[in-house]
Amino acid sequence: MNEPDDELGALIRSNATRHAAPPQLRAGIEKMIAQQGTGIAVRQPPPGIHLGETWRRWTNMAGAFAVGVVASVAVVLMLRGSADDDRITQAVVDGHVRSLMGAHLVDVESSDRHTVKPWFSGKLDFAPTVKDLASEGIPLLGGRLDYLGQRPVAALVYRLRQHTINVFVWPATGVASTGPVFAVRNGFNIAHWTGEGMQFWAVSDLNASDLRNIVSLLASSDRP
Repeated sequence: MNEPDDELGALIRSNATRHAAPPQLRAGIEKMIAQQGTGIAVRQPPPGIHLGETWRRWTNMAGAFAVGVVASVAVVLMLRGSADDDRITQAVVDGHVRSLMGAHLVDVESSDRHTVKPWFSGKLDFAPTVKDLASEGIPLLGGRLDYLGQRPVAALVYRLRQHTINVFVWPATGVASTGPVFAVRNGFNIAHWTGEGMQFWAVSDLNASDLRNIVSLLASSDRP
């Protein structure tokens, strides 16, 4: 600082009047500095609203949001399961129609389940359940290796009068045993059930009553 500036500063210090800031002003300034430093605005709740009531409101909102999320997930899983079942149902019908259109109804032609079941050995990584219904007037025609949705499956072929019944079998990994569920697709009657660690899908142009009877015989656990 040069000499004139020193003289001016000394003159101001000797003649200026000092005033102390009131405590309220100092507190207000310190509060503003603290708010600007943190970037958080401190707001007082509206009159008549207590912190306990506000917390209850937030808790209720959070609970409602959680319930909504759970419900949404359940709906998505249900729709996904329905879509998967729908794709399998269509694949089963397509496999049945494909077997009737060409000369590939059976790979091993036999009415003896002791011939049909061993035929799948080495061709599949599971042994399908093969039941003999000849005593019920529903002879076994044989079996073949088929593919449903790029999955290798066993196809067992039965005959009732002039109607062909395809029974597709593959492992039911992680699926509990369930009773038969019936449906209709493209004019064909379809049945689906699980048991003995396997999934079974039966499809035919038989009437629903006849297919139910066949399925009850196939699903009966006391038959070999």
